[in-house]
Amino acid sequence: MKREYDFSKGKRGAVIPVEPGKTRVTIRIDTRVLDYFRRLVNEAGGGNYQTLINDALREYIEGSRLETVVREAVRKEFKAATGKSRRRTHVQRSAASA
Repeated sequence: MKREYDFSKGKRGAVIPVEPGKTRVTIRIDTRVLDYFRRLVNEAGGGNYQTLINDALREYIEGSRLETVVREAVRKEFKAATGKSRRRTHVQRSAASA
């Protein structure tokens, strides 16, 4: 080990640059959630729990979008086939449950 090191050409910040399309963030996650993803990585024999969390979030977002698109398509098809909207009013729901 040297007595002195020359840091005059050193750079501040992360040593490894962030991949394009990725953003470095700091978030607080419940310990149980973090343990769950770490356990999945361990059971798989290795990997990156952060990637699993990112994949889970992406699947949730894409699934939510897919659900919205499918619901809208079904509503349009129903309206085209019957000539009326499927949405029931509060009064219709109350009368149906009575």
